[in-house]
Amino acid sequence: MEIIQKYFTNLTPQQIEQYTKLQDLYQDWNLKINVVSRKDIDELYLRHVLHSLGIAKVTQFQPNAKIIDVGTGGGFPGIPLAIFFPETHFHLVDAIGKKIKVVDEVVAGLGLKNVKTSNCRVEEVKDTYDFIVSRAVAQMETFVHWTKGKIAKKQNHELKNGILYLKGGDLTEELQKYTSATIYDLTNYFDEPFFETKKVVHLGLKFKG
Repeated sequence: MEIIQKYFTNLTPQQIEQYTKLQDLYQDWNLKINVVSRKDIDELYLRHVLHSLGIAKVTQFQPNAKIIDVGTGGGFPGIPLAIFFPETHFHLVDAIGKKIKVVDEVVAGLGLKNVKTSNCRVEEVKDTYDFIVSRAVAQMETFVHWTKGKIAKKQNHELKNGILYLKGGDLTEELQKYTSATIYDLTNYFDEPFFETKKVVHLGLKFKG
């Protein structure tokens, strides 16, 4: 938990309490339904919570903004972001029911009122959102195809509405056709070696040119 407070110094007592609870909630639920590897549970705050909060270093979500987390898995990046932005609405989606069950239990355990969940594919979601967030669930071209039509046209943020994607490694080939993509290296924000190849990719509404 100290690693979160190292980089985010203005957390409220409630946020500190919620982030602190994550370890026990995930350890408990992971024994019943395995959504996080054992190694990652031991490094939950580095590999999952802080990694998710890389998006909060790139942009500040406005109150009442709508964010969808596609392929949320065990709730990342959606849950850490929902704690960080308590007045922003988050919709966490995953096609695997047991993962959404864990997410629901963690959300209930934290008392988060700004999160809703759906056990479905993103193509089945009918709403639109300011931003789509995710952690490397597919190649960018596939992900753009899945999420087509889900981004709201009305702008409420300095950053253009679109996709905020947590990715690692060399993205040159994958992003070749997305010339408007902006890549934020997480090493600019976090010192730990884990982040050496980690990035946030922002793809604005039009996606090209």
